[in-house]
Amino acid sequence: MGKGFFQVPPAINEPIKSYAPGTPERESVLKKYKELYNQKTEVPLYIGSKEIKTGNTGSIRPPHDHQHEVGVYHKAEKTHIEEAIKSSLEARQKWANLPWEQRAAVFLKAADLIAGPYRDKMNASTMIGQSKTIFQAEIDSACEIVDFLRFNVEYMTQIYEEQPESDSSAWNRVEHRPLEGFVYAITPFNFTAIAGNLPASAALMGNVAVWKPSDSQMFSAQVIMEVFKEAGVPDGVINMVMGDPEMITDTILSHPDFTGVHFTGSTDVFKGIWSKIGENIHNYKTYPRIVGETGGKDFIVAHNSASPKVIATALSRGAFEFQGQKCSAASRTYIPKSIWPEVKKYLVEDIKSFKIGSPENFENFFTAVIHEKSFDKLAKYIDQAKKDDQAEIIVGGTYDKSKGWFVDPTVIVTTDPKYTTMETELFGPVLTVYVYEDEKFEETLHLCNETSQYALTGSIISTDRYAATLATEILQDAAGNFYINDKCTGAVVGKQPFGGARNSGTNDKAGSKLNLLRWTSPRLIKETFVPATDYRYPFMDKE
Repeated sequence: MGKGFFQVPPAINEPIKSYAPGTPERESVLKKYKELYNQKTEVPLYIGSKEIKTGNTGSIRPPHDHQHEVGVYHKAEKTHIEEAIKSSLEARQKWANLPWEQRAAVFLKAADLIAGPYRDKMNASTMIGQSKTIFQAEIDSACEIVDFLRFNVEYMTQIYEEQPESDSSAWNRVEHRPLEGFVYAITPFNFTAIAGNLPASAALMGNVAVWKPSDSQMFSAQVIMEVFKEAGVPDGVINMVMGDPEMITDTILSHPDFTGVHFTGSTDVFKGIWSKIGENIHNYKTYPRIVGETGGKDFIVAHNSASPKVIATALSRGAFEFQGQKCSAASRTYIPKSIWPEVKKYLVEDIKSFKIGSPENFENFFTAVIHEKSFDKLAKYIDQAKKDDQAEIIVGGTYDKSKGWFVDPTVIVTTDPKYTTMETELFGPVLTVYVYEDEKFEETLHLCNETSQYALTGSIISTDRYAATLATEILQDAAGNFYINDKCTGAVVGKQPFGGARNSGTNDKAGSKLNLLRWTSPRLIKETFVPATDYRYPFMDKE
């Protein structure tokens, strides 16, 4: 029962630490990196109050040193998934009935734990398990996850505050109930923050979740569960399971109490999930919520008024930070012929200056791709580009998997605007350039809009306001997050809500209250103070 109108602490973005030489955070995170790297972590299934070790394990290996094992994770059988569902449903009523400020306190505590005592462990586990540089880890596994947790609490209060009008005859009020059933959260390898946010955002609104993290994110997923447990997330509210993804998904989607999926991952997988939900629709107690952020073929369009150095920097960072493994990463770009030679010069200089290797060496800008399957896919496209007449590799084009899954940053210039690497999502450090005639700027904008099945991020770089405005208009459906004079990556919670349409997802904008609304089922309550006692209306009276 509520006993006051509570104001939560104002949400502010977590400050990004520099990790510059001589700073205490640099020494501290390197110490934690070495500690974690040289011990063996065992990741169990988290089901209710149990930590289950099945004995059927997968190996956790750093992508930049795949011969070194840092731990194992346990894989579930179907009975474990059924147990996780049961555990969620048993926890649901008590959690859903908990006053909202108590749920808020749990996740605010989780945010403070990550910002403080767990910061090094979150960052080091992400650096090791996902091969992120310290800066890429810091903005993800420290700052962004903290921002998600804090801003979501603030957004929750804003949702609850929005109420319908009432008058002296009746009081109208809306309560935002959690969904009836359990939510299935499926998270990717590339952002620790997404892994934490997808189950937590649903849980904040009173839901319970079965969470399946990526097999390639196990190291930091374990730390997330440690934080949630210390923060006071009750047993059964968030259950973490790993194993055969098809088995897990089929078991969950066949359950009548399945009430929604919160997904980030590949387009094909999401479409498969949507299809299975459709096949099972008659089995469910309620229509499931389907929320997903999927692929991207993100672009940077340059106008001839733009600074070549600005363009090159946007491409160097936008295409190659975290080895291009961001769903927002720039992977195709359109450059005017008149400035291409200068852009090319700066871009090649930048890439040749990249230091590549382990994230433990803070001088490295670039590390390894996530696993062998990704490595092999990228190598195949690079090798094909070497053979194709309409493609030329101007820098990179090399790879080596002897120690880690290292694919060098690669730039392909194509004469065909529909060349395969202009259209296909590669999810790696490969950027394709199409050089257009300056006078065909507007035509190129239409070409950019029509080339991809995706619509996640994109940007226009121009000092000509008319050109920037034209691009903004023509490309309005091509990107859910559109940038002017910036790279197409780096959305910040509370400032740039993130998501795209077309085959990039449902555009429910993670990092905004729009996403949280998907995890509620509103109920309108009208209370009449003095009820009518006669069915007759005035129009019925005799004249």
